[in-house]
Amino acid sequence: MRFLFVHGTGVRRERHDRLFALVRERLTARFPGARVDSCYWGDRFGATLGAGGRSVPGLRPAAGAAPDAVDAETAEWTLLLADPLCELRVLAEAGWADGGQDPYGSRDGDAFAMPGVRPAGAGVLALLAGLPPAPPHPGDELGALLHGTGLAAGFPAALTAAADSAEAARAADRATGEPQARELATALARAVTAGALAAAGADADCTGAERDRLVELLTTRLGGDARVPGARAAAVLGRLAMRVTTQPLLNAWRGSLTVGATPALGDILRYQSRGHDLREFLHARIAAAPGPTVLIGHSLGGIALVDLLALAAARGEAVPGTELLVTVGSQAPFLHELGALAALEPGAKLPYGFPRWLNVYDRQDVLSYLAGPVFPGDPRITDHEIASRQPFPACHSAYWKQDALYERIEQAVAEAELG
Repeated sequence: MRFLFVHGTGVRRERHDRLFALVRERLTARFPGARVDSCYWGDRFGATLGAGGRSVPGLRPAAGAAPDAVDAETAEWTLLLADPLCELRVLAEAGWADGGQDPYGSRDGDAFAMPGVRPAGAGVLALLAGLPPAPPHPGDELGALLHGTGLAAGFPAALTAAADSAEAARAADRATGEPQARELATALARAVTAGALAAAGADADCTGAERDRLVELLTTRLGGDARVPGARAAAVLGRLAMRVTTQPLLNAWRGSLTVGATPALGDILRYQSRGHDLREFLHARIAAAPGPTVLIGHSLGGIALVDLLALAAARGEAVPGTELLVTVGSQAPFLHELGALAALEPGAKLPYGFPRWLNVYDRQDVLSYLAGPVFPGDPRITDHEIASRQPFPACHSAYWKQDALYERIEQAVAEAELG
């Protein structure tokens, strides 16, 4: 009897050798007379950046370059889309250095404010409450812009959320003077615009220029000036946004992330378009030795083996010696649901001649899937769960140190009467 191990996506020689040494040691301990081979394909059929990554914008950013202004603006709006009221929250909590702030730390506003005098911010809130939730489409630039960007449906709820928020009420109470009121108007306009954008999601058809024009129109109707974002909130959140939102990080690290992800993601994409060569290579390695063979495929290796065996069985040309397939952390069942397996039409059953199939998964491993429910009633398929107690992605490679995996393989070998 022979075992043939087929590694998964992103694995190259050094990683393969360490991994296969572990698998061979564990299998040899349980099957002393068995031959344990590996089918290393990473260098020959794995993906590389053929042009050195020249297709990636910003692959080699200038060292020490200052943050791009567009990146900073994008980061601010990323934060606003996640929390449209975040700028209002800054104004509500921090107030302004020159008005509405109790020097003794009180949150009740200026201790020396004249009783009965309404703060300027209250007038801004009154204007906000008076805005129509559905501005007329013809003859009104705001209404036309909301409809033209796909934001009209979410605008009323965004307007209400900002107007009725405790953050707006608190910020308005602290905006005692006209300068603070104008900044409050800008923050409210940005909050409403962000709320409408967040509600529309991917259905929004809004450019940055259109977004800025919406803010400008709303700010003007609230008695402010949107040409410059509010200094207080923008100073705090601008710096924060560059640190906690993903877009600046993605922009800064896109080159290295792309290069780092190329082996893992690229191997999958390459297989989907040029999988025939890898399957031919696997077929030759399987047929190279006589006798019963147990195929063990990890991740993409399992996908390639399922494709190979199903294609061969459909042609009535079973792969010689293949008696048992073991897939570990494999995406083959999920690809079949998508109609993305090369060997099977969507919804098709496994062909006659396909071997017994043990599919091992870990529910924490987001790259592992169940095979049985995708091929209901097929007695050749067994799903088996292993719990590594590791989060993803560590769990995707943790199978190979689990005694439970080899115990289940031993059981499957006995059931197939291959001992």
